[in-house]
Amino acid sequence: MAQEYDQLLLKNQLCFPMYACGRKIVGKYTPYLSPLGLTYTQYVVLMVLWELETVNVGQLGSILHLDAGTLTPLLKRLEKAGFVTRRRSTEDERVTVISITPEGNELKEKCKDIPLKMASESSALSENDAKELYRLLYKFLEGQG
Repeated sequence: MAQEYDQLLLKNQLCFPMYACGRKIVGKYTPYLSPLGLTYTQYVVLMVLWELETVNVGQLGSILHLDAGTLTPLLKRLEKAGFVTRRRSTEDERVTVISITPEGNELKEKCKDIPLKMASESSALSENDAKELYRLLYKFLEGQG
């Protein structure tokens, strides 16, 4: 391939290994989350709610870097499963407020060991490498606005 097209080589793309790693990591969660009836994205939503208990859709989208179009159907499924409630804000009815339910909180106990299991499967990186990768990924996310 001519040198003028080097920028189109897959090996020259920072985005590709990030994308491929993300897919691989999400796939590794599947054996732990599927028995609970959860997808990875539902799991990270629950993680936010276990920490904060109540957030609006805009806040949740900001935390997870997801848009409302992605979150709305996901939240409807979590609500149907009984893990969250959705209601309109009393201050601004354009805002939807999401809260964890007691059933959603019960999942916390079932999920508490998943991060440790995932860490044991990620032995390709040393602890220092993992911390540096974490720092760099968040630096990248913060720069994306």
